[in-house]
Amino acid sequence: MDLLYATVSVEQQIQQTAKHGVYVCPPKTARSHRTVPLPRMAVDAMKAHLRDFPADGPESWIFTAPQGGPVVYTHFMDGSWRPACAKAGIAKGAGPHALRHHYASLLIKHGESVKTVSERLGHTNAAMTLNIYTHLWPDSEERTRAAVDKAYADQSAEAQPQVDEAA
Repeated sequence: MDLLYATVSVEQQIQQTAKHGVYVCPPKTARSHRTVPLPRMAVDAMKAHLRDFPADGPESWIFTAPQGGPVVYTHFMDGSWRPACAKAGIAKGAGPHALRHHYASLLIKHGESVKTVSERLGHTNAAMTLNIYTHLWPDSEERTRAAVDKAYADQSAEAQPQVDEAA
């Protein structure tokens, strides 16, 4: 995490399996390695967190389990996520992955391109992003009308083509 430049780099993940226990490993795919810009509110929240819970060094965990070490998914779900969802009135069964979808929908709502959304989510390609989120991109009917109207706005009304209303 680079709070000066307001970014977080995805370089590794925590996995938990019955066979191997808890371990650090690379992200799932090559595209999963990415740098994501942090909004100012996240930078401010991280600064407050680090002020209250200072990290021991550059290789230490920013968030730790009560007994130390990394936060394990099952403990996080039982000890933090589900109680927080219940308190907030969020439907039972909503998982942390819903935050990823919320982030994607915010980017789309505010006009980000499919390429940008794909990069931020670490998708293999833009087609994957479109397969999942295409329903969220706004219909472009009005934008295409506005584009043509704007292109011909400087011409006089007589020079503009007339639409046959009977057609």
